[in-house]
Amino acid sequence: MSWEITWAELVARTLAFFPKVVASLVIFVVGLYAAGILARILGSILKRREVDPELALLFQRVTRWSIITLAVLMALQQVGFEVTAFLTGLGILGFTVGFALQDISRNLVAGILLLLMQPFDIGDAIEVQGYAGTVEDVSLRETAIRTWDGRLVLIPNAEVFTSAMVNFTKTPKRRIEIQVGVAYDSDLDQVESVALEAVRRLPGVVDDPEPFVIFQAFGESSIDLTVYFWVNTAEMSPFIAKSLGVRAIHKAFAEAGIDIPFPIRTVYLQSSEAEAS
Repeated sequence: MSWEITWAELVARTLAFFPKVVASLVIFVVGLYAAGILARILGSILKRREVDPELALLFQRVTRWSIITLAVLMALQQVGFEVTAFLTGLGILGFTVGFALQDISRNLVAGILLLLMQPFDIGDAIEVQGYAGTVEDVSLRETAIRTWDGRLVLIPNAEVFTSAMVNFTKTPKRRIEIQVGVAYDSDLDQVESVALEAVRRLPGVVDDPEPFVIFQAFGESSIDLTVYFWVNTAEMSPFIAKSLGVRAIHKAFAEAGIDIPFPIRTVYLQSSEAEAS
């Protein structure tokens, strides 16, 4: 008889608990869908308001995971789970895990700070940790950079945040330096004038600051000089500007009769007869 009562109680409890399980699953599934929908809606709103992509990405991720966390807690409450005790235990566990996984925690915090402080935007050309390229993505763990030669480099956010960084995109003007040598019998005033006129005609070269020439040293076979000029990076790539500058100076010197000498070496030969004597 006791077994029949126990079985009946078990069935009754199961039937009473089943609606709570269904409600819990419904809340969790609805929370997942709501998190995705609200994150997309927020992204569209922020895009229309022309909010920076990095901040929009951060707000979307925070919104999505906040809603998912809330849905999980509400679902657990439906089945009688002690959420308060769970959160207390989760806090202690989180502290322990965070202490054990300090590197991951550092990258997580650095990723959030990078998205908030915005030392660069997605699509900017930067150089950090010896890698130069275009920023493709900033996740909560790493920054993805596509280098000039096509490699995808993933740099931990903590290293990006604490390292010296060059942001080429946020510097609209870049200085180009071209070194060249001219023959000793060259008219240096003419050399300077021809070189400056050659670089001024290049596309993207700006007038402020003005191009200038510095004669640096007496080389072994030439007088060495450096031509400096600035380009607008929105109009001309610094790499292409330097290539065009070398071509333009070479052509201008040739047309003006300015010699770019080869290195000269004087070799003394001593015959075997002289050695014998």
